[in-house]
Amino acid sequence: MADQVVDDGGTKVSSQGQRPAAGSPPTKSQFLGRTRELKELRADIERAGLDTIAGRKAPRARVLLIAGKPGSGRSALAAQLAAQVAESYPDGILRARLTEPDGTPVPIEATARELLTALGLSAPPGAGADDLGERLREALAVRRAVLLLDDAADAEQVDALLPDSPDCLVVAVSGGPLTGIADVRPCTLGGLDTKSALELLGHFTGSVRITVDPLAAEGLVELCAGQPTALVLAGGWLAARPSAAVSDLAKQLRTEGEDGTPMDRVFRLSYASLPGTAARILRLLSLAPAGLVDPHTASALAGCSVQTAHTTLDEFVGLGLVRAIPSQLPQYEVPGCLHPLLRALVDTHDRPAEVQLARARMLERTVRLLVSCRAITETDSSPAREKLAGMPRALRFSSPGAAEDWLRVRRPALLASARLAVADGELDTLARRLMAALVRAMAAHFGTQAAAPDLYGIHRLVLDVAERRNLPRERAAALLNLADLDAQTGRRTDALARYRAALDAGREANDPYATGRAMESVGGAHQELGDHDRAADWYGRALAQRLARDERVDAARLYGRIAAAHTYAARYGEAQVNWRAAVAWHRKNGDVASQARALSEMARVQEYAGRPEESLRTCQEAVEWARRADDVRLQAALQVRLADTLDRLGDPAAARLHRAAAERMLGDELPESASGGERDVNAYEIRSASTED
Repeated sequence: MADQVVDDGGTKVSSQGQRPAAGSPPTKSQFLGRTRELKELRADIERAGLDTIAGRKAPRARVLLIAGKPGSGRSALAAQLAAQVAESYPDGILRARLTEPDGTPVPIEATARELLTALGLSAPPGAGADDLGERLREALAVRRAVLLLDDAADAEQVDALLPDSPDCLVVAVSGGPLTGIADVRPCTLGGLDTKSALELLGHFTGSVRITVDPLAAEGLVELCAGQPTALVLAGGWLAARPSAAVSDLAKQLRTEGEDGTPMDRVFRLSYASLPGTAARILRLLSLAPAGLVDPHTASALAGCSVQTAHTTLDEFVGLGLVRAIPSQLPQYEVPGCLHPLLRALVDTHDRPAEVQLARARMLERTVRLLVSCRAITETDSSPAREKLAGMPRALRFSSPGAAEDWLRVRRPALLASARLAVADGELDTLARRLMAALVRAMAAHFGTQAAAPDLYGIHRLVLDVAERRNLPRERAAALLNLADLDAQTGRRTDALARYRAALDAGREANDPYATGRAMESVGGAHQELGDHDRAADWYGRALAQRLARDERVDAARLYGRIAAAHTYAARYGEAQVNWRAAVAWHRKNGDVASQARALSEMARVQEYAGRPEESLRTCQEAVEWARRADDVRLQAALQVRLADTLDRLGDPAAARLHRAAAERMLGDELPESASGGERDVNAYEIRSASTED
């Protein structure tokens, strides 16, 4: 959450009432105070809205708004409210933060996609905000869930995600009213009541230091204005000094003057007490992507050892300066309310060149970890083993499973790293390396299909850098990757436009691979759009380039694609000519399996053209080549086609023999009817063609 210094209203405490040791598993959190606010919010759920009063059914989910300044415990209150009403919403609690730590609003499409992922639903890569919002509303229309939207920047962000179902509840957290959302009454937070504030301090100091000087403790609460974050920082300061009295801290705060909020003043005191190395690590944490940090990130930013960074981060947890995130790997969150204070310290204490160097170290460390993450999946490869052996032990993963766990846990931070690196504009070389390593690691561990939504965003970032730096080769590659994903999700017109742009970029870069690939893909896009004439034309252009470069395997494939385009256009003569050329080139290349598939396709075209005798001879030849290729499924499919052709030629006895042969090969997989057999052949041919492509 954006400002969850007090996790669910309090620090993590053990069963004995003491703070857990650094790095120990978190215990169940306790929520303190806010009884009146919780009562009002829960009553507001059942309050009759304007639609109900008018006799209409509420068209959308009820929205509860918790408004307060950063550090007021607004996120903690929202989480507690959601936990209290969770039993009434059996489909769970969905959480999303709508603002980055630096104040940048999170794009609506990114939030909608993350919420769909939390529901276990997929969304097409590259889908826009409207499509994703509609999918989310459809998913929530049949569910009873709580949608917790933290740190909303404006009403538009919330409105775009509102479920069209009164069975859902939305709890929004914001700095002020969300003008534009109807029937919302904000619950505005002030400080904690004195009793709860003292109890919160007691979790850090123990009850003795509070009871021996209750007036000083109440004075400290007053100096902190009852703000949970300020109290947590004050408690952390006292916990680090067991011999200090509560009055000592109160005196020091009074000498701080009135500059800034109570949270600002306590933070300055806490920061001033840190050793130089720890202070530098803390302020550089403001550079951590998405406010998420692990020991490697902190180590790279500060230029210290991983162990030193890990120990320091655990100490920061005890001081209330960062929050430990429950995870199988050590990971921490920089509270959003402290982010502006840390950035101000960076601007004051660190020169721009030092800050840029820290960013570069962080990106370089991330790249090396991603390279290691991918390399461990290729342990059978000698280069991969050599690459792993040459890496420091701290950058190596113990197993592919450990690497995948790291990649999954750090995924939000890694994607944020890529976005920030591109936005920076001064580290484009590192940004390009980072994105290339991230694409390879995600494809290796998750697969390109599962990672497609994230890969789409990365390719768009690559395109941004390529256009900014005028890198036509990389622009072509990014456009091809984006177009492929567009085509896979049915956005064929968008794909065609990007393929054409990739062709222009490939020509500008004088890149024969990109131009050939783009021309072939333009043909494929036209084919999908049903324009078979243009498809054949573009395939022909790609073929001419392949022949000029003596790329025989690609030439054979393109002859087949041209033939398929002519077949769809019912130009069977041209189709047969190109299938014969494909057969000849596959024979020259020694590709027996592809030769058999091409002959099979040619036999199909001959039958379409009304030449069953020729089709029979070609099909028999294809069976022989399929046998040599040891392709049993293709042999069986061809036997079924032979049987169908013989039936049409008036030879049912021979047809039965071929069907029996196919049945022996495939057994139960063989379709019962001839028409079913034909469908099986065609389905196989389509699979073969896609495999060949």
